Amino acid sequence: MKIIVTGGAGFIGSAVCRHLVKDLGYTAINVDKLTYAGNLETLKEIEDSELYHFEKVDICDRNALDEVFAKYQPDAVMHLAAESHVDRSITGAGEFIQTNIVGTFNMLEAARAYWLGLREVDQKAFRFLHVSTDEVYGSLGDEGLFHETTPYDPSSPYSASKASADHLANAWHETYGFPVVISNCSNNYGPYHFPEKLIPLVILNALDGHPLPIYGDGSNVRDWLYVEDHAKALFTIMSKGRLGEKYNVGGRNERTNLEVVTRICEILDEVRPKNRPYAEQITYVTDRPGHDARYAIDATKLEDELGWKAEENFDTGIKKTIQWYLDNEWWWAPLRSHATERKGVLKED
Repeated sequence: MKIIVTGGAGFIGSAVCRHLVKDLGYTAINVDKLTYAGNLETLKEIEDSELYHFEKVDICDRNALDEVFAKYQPDAVMHLAAESHVDRSITGAGEFIQTNIVGTFNMLEAARAYWLGLREVDQKAFRFLHVSTDEVYGSLGDEGLFHETTPYDPSSPYSASKASADHLANAWHETYGFPVVISNCSNNYGPYHFPEKLIPLVILNALDGHPLPIYGDGSNVRDWLYVEDHAKALFTIMSKGRLGEKYNVGGRNERTNLEVVTRICEILDEVRPKNRPYAEQITYVTDRPGHDARYAIDATKLEDELGWKAEENFDTGIKKTIQWYLDNEWWWAPLRSHATERKGVLKED
């Protein structure tokens, strides 16, 4: 198979590219415009493979997308390219509207134009996976889980832009019969995670002796999913999922933010001890506006219908993640200069 992966230089997209090339032996065409969160070093393991190709393309550039489709003649698209940091969406929503909504429209139209030109047998085999987030569902109370039928209730410019993109993808299936399937995932963590995100930020701040910032009182709950489990789930959904359906991807690993940070400190106390417990560096910062209280995914449909199961629980995954950051300073050190503070929202430029 030849598969276009948009956003393939990002955290989840690079895990997908590595999975396609290293584990499955398929061709991955990485389409990425290389924003601050895109990093080709993340693909060092496969960069010399004849199965890996990179095209520096903005998904808002329709002509460039048409050229990529014509050049590679893909069998499928896995669309992950997106602006994804909630804080940045609060102070700079415009880029989220352009990339996540307009960019998704361009991807759908470029892919549909290519699909219409295929032979009937190839049209039937073609798939377009639109990768989204559980944040489109809004916030849960203390009980319950997000299901595929949960109404959308986005709270931030980021989640609103992703909800819009989901609706576009679904409409292209309903209106044009375009072979779309949608995934909505919980919070990812693991190797190559950009250092402004909570888990890598806490690991690296702890090692550097910086404060370990927690929004509000740390009671916000997230369901954590190891990124390599997610990459495997995405290929499963793309290749086996029913067209026009959506599949929730979750790790069944709910933790409060405080529990996450505390567990990181405990593991670091064991593997890289200092003269005082790392937990003494925990500090509480102003909460972000509209901060959703709890996300939790019900992945039963994906598990029962398509046979996917997460291989890592939170404890095994977080240990692997911490060890990876300890062993790979070459990757994160160049990205580290602007990722030591977490103040509720980023300052306006």
